[in-house]
Amino acid sequence: MISNKTQFILTDIEGTTTSISFVYEILFPYFRNNINNLKELQHLQEVQEAFQQTVELTKEAEGINLTNTDEIVNKLLEWSIADKKITPLKTLQGILWEEGYKTGLIKGHVYTDVAENLKNWKNQGIQLGVFSSGSVAAQKLIFKYSELGDLTTYFGYYFDTKTGGKREAKTYLKISEEIHILPENILFLSDIKEELEAAEIAGYQTIQLIREGVKENWKSYATNFNEIIN
Repeated sequence: MISNKTQFILTDIEGTTTSISFVYEILFPYFRNNINNLKELQHLQEVQEAFQQTVELTKEAEGINLTNTDEIVNKLLEWSIADKKITPLKTLQGILWEEGYKTGLIKGHVYTDVAENLKNWKNQGIQLGVFSSGSVAAQKLIFKYSELGDLTTYFGYYFDTKTGGKREAKTYLKISEEIHILPENILFLSDIKEELEAAEIAGYQTIQLIREGVKENWKSYATNFNEIIN
Protein backbone atom coordinates (compact mmCIF):
# COMPACT_ATOMS: atom_id res chain seq x y z
CA MET A 1 0.00 0.00 0.00
CA ILE A 2 3.01 2.28 0.28
CA SER A 3 3.52 4.30 -2.88
CA ASN A 4 6.90 4.16 -4.59
CA LYS A 5 7.16 7.89 -4.03
CA THR A 6 6.80 7.59 -0.24
CA GLN A 7 9.87 9.15 1.39
CA PHE A 8 8.50 9.68 4.90
CA ILE A 9 6.02 7.85 7.14
CA LEU A 10 4.38 9.87 9.91
CA THR A 11 2.53 7.83 12.51
CA ASP A 12 0.08 8.49 15.31
CA ILE A 13 0.56 6.54 18.55
CA GLU A 14 -2.68 5.80 20.41
CA GLY A 15 -4.71 3.26 18.43
CA THR A 16 -2.02 3.06 15.75
CA THR A 17 1.34 1.91 17.14
CA THR A 18 0.00 1.40 20.64
CA SER A 19 -3.22 0.00 22.10
CA ILE A 20 -5.82 2.46 23.29
CA SER A 21 -6.22 0.38 26.45
CA PHE A 22 -2.58 1.02 27.42
CA VAL A 23 -3.21 4.76 27.40
CA TYR A 24 -6.52 4.62 29.27
CA GLU A 25 -5.78 1.78 31.68
CA ILE A 26 -2.10 2.41 32.47
CA LEU A 27 -0.89 5.90 31.58
CA PHE A 28 -3.89 8.03 32.52
CA PRO A 29 -4.48 6.34 35.92
CA TYR A 30 -0.77 6.63 36.75
CA PHE A 31 -0.88 10.37 36.11
CA ARG A 32 -4.02 10.91 38.18
CA ASN A 33 -2.77 8.80 41.07
CA ASN A 34 0.49 10.74 41.19
CA ILE A 35 -0.68 14.21 40.16
CA ASN A 36 0.07 15.75 43.56
CA ASN A 37 3.75 15.01 42.97
CA LEU A 38 3.71 18.01 40.63
CA LYS A 39 3.63 20.25 43.69
CA GLU A 40 7.12 19.00 44.59
CA LEU A 41 8.41 19.67 41.06
CA GLN A 42 7.62 23.37 40.84
CA HIS A 43 11.33 24.16 40.82
CA LEU A 44 11.46 22.80 37.27
CA GLN A 45 11.05 25.48 34.62
CA GLU A 46 8.92 23.20 32.46
CA VAL A 47 6.48 22.68 35.33
CA GLN A 48 6.38 26.40 36.10
CA GLU A 49 5.60 27.20 32.46
CA ALA A 50 2.89 24.54 32.24
CA PHE A 51 1.28 25.81 35.45
CA GLN A 52 1.28 29.36 34.07
CA GLN A 53 -0.24 28.18 30.79
CA THR A 54 -2.94 26.38 32.78
CA VAL A 55 -3.77 29.61 34.62
CA GLU A 56 -3.90 31.59 31.37
CA LEU A 57 -6.00 29.04 29.48
CA THR A 58 -8.49 28.72 32.33
CA LYS A 59 -8.85 32.50 32.52
CA GLU A 60 -9.30 32.77 28.75
CA ALA A 61 -11.73 29.88 28.32
CA GLU A 62 -13.70 30.00 31.57
CA GLY A 63 -13.09 33.43 33.05
CA ILE A 64 -11.83 31.76 36.22
CA ASN A 65 -8.73 32.91 38.10
CA LEU A 66 -6.66 30.06 39.54
CA THR A 67 -4.92 31.57 42.55
CA ASN A 68 -2.88 28.75 44.07
CA THR A 69 -1.16 25.45 43.28
CA ASP A 70 -4.02 23.30 44.59
CA GLU A 71 -6.45 24.98 42.20
CA ILE A 72 -4.05 24.50 39.28
CA VAL A 73 -3.59 20.82 40.09
CA ASN A 74 -7.35 20.34 40.42
CA LYS A 75 -7.89 21.95 37.02
CA LEU A 76 -5.27 19.63 35.49
CA LEU A 77 -7.02 16.65 37.07
CA GLU A 78 -10.33 17.85 35.63
CA TRP A 79 -8.78 18.15 32.17
CA SER A 80 -7.23 14.70 32.51
CA ILE A 81 -10.52 13.06 33.43
CA ALA A 82 -12.13 14.77 30.40
CA ASP A 83 -9.16 13.67 28.22
CA LYS A 84 -8.52 17.23 27.04
CA LYS A 85 -5.88 17.63 24.34
CA ILE A 86 -4.30 20.63 26.03
CA THR A 87 -0.57 21.30 25.77
CA PRO A 88 0.27 22.04 29.45
CA LEU A 89 -1.61 18.91 30.54
CA LYS A 90 0.27 16.80 28.00
CA THR A 91 3.58 18.30 29.11
CA LEU A 92 2.96 17.49 32.77
CA GLN A 93 1.70 14.00 31.99
CA GLY A 94 5.00 13.33 30.26
CA ILE A 95 6.97 14.55 33.27
CA LEU A 96 5.18 12.21 35.69
CA TRP A 97 5.20 9.28 33.28
CA GLU A 98 8.95 9.58 32.93
CA GLU A 99 9.31 8.64 36.59
CA GLY A 100 7.09 5.61 36.07
CA TYR A 101 9.06 4.44 33.04
CA LYS A 102 12.45 4.93 34.67
CA THR A 103 11.43 3.01 37.79
CA GLY A 104 10.02 0.17 35.68
CA LEU A 105 6.45 0.65 36.85
CA ILE A 106 5.45 1.43 33.26
CA LYS A 107 6.50 -0.37 30.09
CA GLY A 108 5.42 1.15 26.79
CA HIS A 109 3.08 -0.98 24.72
CA VAL A 110 3.97 -1.18 21.03
CA TYR A 111 2.48 -3.77 18.67
CA THR A 112 5.02 -6.32 17.46
CA ASP A 113 4.12 -5.65 13.82
CA VAL A 114 5.07 -2.01 14.39
CA ALA A 115 8.57 -2.71 15.66
CA GLU A 116 9.32 -5.10 12.79
CA ASN A 117 8.17 -2.70 10.11
CA LEU A 118 9.83 0.39 11.55
CA LYS A 119 13.11 -1.46 11.10
CA ASN A 120 12.22 -2.61 7.59
CA TRP A 121 11.10 0.83 6.43
CA LYS A 122 14.18 2.54 7.78
CA ASN A 123 16.37 -0.05 6.04
CA GLN A 124 14.53 0.82 2.82
CA GLY A 125 15.58 4.44 3.25
CA ILE A 126 12.18 5.73 4.36
CA GLN A 127 12.37 8.39 7.07
CA LEU A 128 10.07 8.01 10.09
CA GLY A 129 8.33 10.43 12.41
CA VAL A 130 5.68 10.56 15.14
CA PHE A 131 2.74 12.95 15.46
CA SER A 132 0.67 12.52 18.62
CA SER A 133 -1.35 14.72 20.95
CA GLY A 134 0.89 13.51 23.77
CA SER A 135 3.98 15.63 24.36
CA VAL A 136 7.18 14.84 22.46
CA ALA A 137 8.73 13.80 25.78
CA ALA A 138 5.88 11.34 26.41
CA GLN A 139 6.15 9.98 22.87
CA LYS A 140 9.85 9.25 23.31
CA LEU A 141 9.20 7.50 26.63
CA ILE A 142 6.74 5.02 25.10
CA PHE A 143 9.25 4.00 22.44
CA LYS A 144 12.39 4.18 24.59
CA TYR A 145 10.94 2.04 27.38
CA SER A 146 8.77 -0.20 25.21
CA GLU A 147 8.15 -3.86 25.95
CA LEU A 148 10.17 -4.58 22.80
CA GLY A 149 13.19 -2.48 23.76
CA ASP A 150 14.36 0.98 22.72
CA LEU A 151 12.69 1.89 19.41
CA THR A 152 13.58 5.59 19.41
CA THR A 153 16.50 5.03 17.02
CA TYR A 154 14.01 4.49 14.18
CA PHE A 155 12.46 7.95 14.44
CA GLY A 156 14.06 11.13 13.19
CA TYR A 157 11.20 13.50 14.06
CA TYR A 158 8.57 13.96 16.77
CA PHE A 159 5.63 16.38 16.67
CA ASP A 160 2.94 17.21 19.23
CA THR A 161 0.21 19.83 19.71
CA LYS A 162 2.82 22.59 19.92
CA THR A 163 3.06 22.17 16.14
CA GLY A 164 -0.71 22.48 15.74
CA GLY A 165 -4.00 20.64 15.94
CA LYS A 166 -4.13 17.10 14.56
CA ARG A 167 -7.39 17.83 12.75
CA GLU A 168 -6.09 20.94 10.97
CA ALA A 169 -4.62 20.67 7.46
CA LYS A 170 -2.24 23.57 8.11
CA THR A 171 -0.48 21.51 10.78
CA TYR A 172 0.44 18.83 8.25
CA LEU A 173 1.69 21.48 5.82
CA LYS A 174 3.85 22.85 8.61
CA ILE A 175 5.30 19.39 9.28
CA SER A 176 6.01 18.95 5.57
CA GLU A 177 7.92 22.22 5.52
CA GLU A 178 9.88 21.33 8.64
CA ILE A 179 11.07 17.97 7.31
CA HIS A 180 11.64 19.40 3.80
CA ILE A 181 9.57 16.72 2.05
CA LEU A 182 6.60 17.39 -0.25
CA PRO A 183 3.19 16.39 1.19
CA GLU A 184 2.54 13.88 -1.60
CA ASN A 185 5.68 12.00 -0.55
CA ILE A 186 4.49 11.61 3.05
CA LEU A 187 2.29 8.78 4.33
CA PHE A 188 0.29 9.46 7.50
CA LEU A 189 -0.99 6.59 9.66
CA SER A 190 -3.77 7.10 12.19
CA ASP A 191 -6.93 5.47 13.53
CA ILE A 192 -8.89 8.76 13.50
CA LYS A 193 -10.86 9.74 10.38
CA GLU A 194 -10.74 13.49 11.10
CA GLU A 195 -6.95 13.42 11.35
CA LEU A 196 -6.69 11.49 8.09
CA GLU A 197 -9.00 14.00 6.41
CA ALA A 198 -6.83 16.92 7.51
CA ALA A 199 -3.68 15.18 6.28
CA GLU A 200 -5.31 14.34 2.95
CA ILE A 201 -6.38 17.97 2.47
CA ALA A 202 -2.73 18.89 3.00
CA GLY A 203 -1.79 16.47 0.22
CA TYR A 204 -0.57 13.49 2.24
CA GLN A 205 -1.08 9.82 1.48
CA THR A 206 -3.19 8.33 4.29
CA ILE A 207 -4.01 4.93 5.76
CA GLN A 208 -6.31 4.18 8.70
CA LEU A 209 -5.22 1.56 11.23
CA ILE A 210 -8.08 -0.69 12.31
CA ARG A 211 -6.93 -1.96 15.71
CA GLU A 212 -9.24 -3.40 18.38
CA GLY A 213 -12.14 -1.08 19.11
CA VAL A 214 -11.66 0.98 15.95
CA LYS A 215 -14.36 1.18 13.29
CA GLU A 216 -13.33 1.26 9.65
CA ASN A 217 -14.45 4.62 8.22
CA TRP A 218 -11.71 5.67 5.81
CA LYS A 219 -11.05 4.82 2.16
CA SER A 220 -7.63 3.23 2.78
CA TYR A 221 -7.05 1.01 5.79
CA ALA A 222 -4.92 -1.74 7.26
CA THR A 223 -5.40 -3.95 10.31
CA ASN A 224 -1.68 -3.87 11.13
CA PHE A 225 1.64 -2.52 9.83
CA ASN A 226 2.37 -5.76 7.95
CA GLU A 227 -0.31 -4.79 5.43
CA ILE A 228 1.41 -1.48 4.68
CA ILE A 229 3.95 -2.77 2.17
CA ASN A 230 5.50 -1.73 -1.13
